[in-house]
Amino acid sequence: MQMLTITKSIISLFLIMLVGIYASKKEIITPKINRDLINILLKIILPIMIISSFAFSYNDTIKSNVVKTFYYSFITYVIIIIISYILTMPIERDKRTILHFANVFTNTGYIGFPILDVVYGSEAVIYGSVFNMFFVIFLWTYGIMVFKGKMERKELKREVVKTLLNPAVIAVYFGVTIMTFDIQLPDVIISSIDSIGNMTAPLSMVIVGAMISNVNIKNYLKDWTIYYGIIIKIILIPAILYIISVPLNDNSMVINSIIILASMPSAAMVPIFAENFNVLKEYATIIMVVTTFLSIFSLPVLLNIII
Repeated sequence: MQMLTITKSIISLFLIMLVGIYASKKEIITPKINRDLINILLKIILPIMIISSFAFSYNDTIKSNVVKTFYYSFITYVIIIIISYILTMPIERDKRTILHFANVFTNTGYIGFPILDVVYGSEAVIYGSVFNMFFVIFLWTYGIMVFKGKMERKELKREVVKTLLNPAVIAVYFGVTIMTFDIQLPDVIISSIDSIGNMTAPLSMVIVGAMISNVNIKNYLKDWTIYYGIIIKIILIPAILYIISVPLNDNSMVINSIIILASMPSAAMVPIFAENFNVLKEYATIIMVVTTFLSIFSLPVLLNIII
């Protein structure tokens, strides 16, 4: 696909985001409604999109690539954690917590999946779903540890069980079953889940827009940690991942899909976790908002380099 088409697709997502900003300003979407929309997206629409991405005929290459995506995704998360841990050392404690969490957990579902679909099609969403499964696993284990410190064995076990029962992870179970046994779903079911899955991109950007509308960015213009954190998130981490991938001499859809998802802006879970643990909620929202906005410029550059 031409880069111009990709850029237009990314811009269109941000134009949809303006609807969320408008709806929030007019109090059509209240904070409670936005939280409900997030639940609908994460627990219903996104899992159905994941299932729909698995619903087509497979060859041995795709099945092999899924296996490859499992261990590449795990390795990528470990690399990002190490890079972020080192680069955020100059930051004070609470802000470092937010920045480190924001670096590790990217917006795979809201923005990443729609962009993968635009760039490569539904096959890439399969690989993205595997990456997202590790997102969920790391989020509810390592992510909680980032905010709380070390967890006791019982608490860790409870969070792992919760993670394995997360709707997005369960959707991957269904998807892998469909792929493994080459199950052919009826056309009417495929049509229905495709229609619901296609709601992911517009609804996600409306949600992000509503979150952005309540933030006063001016209060943080003189905070150097914001700029430093943004540079790490949208420039250094993607660049390092790309440099690491070069010696592999593997410009496959699997590698590129993982790099693309790892280079997404910070996840909406950043301010959500910050609020839950009462740690610099507005600062966390700023990081999510600004990285999301700047990704409109950084993602086309990244795609132009790796594709």
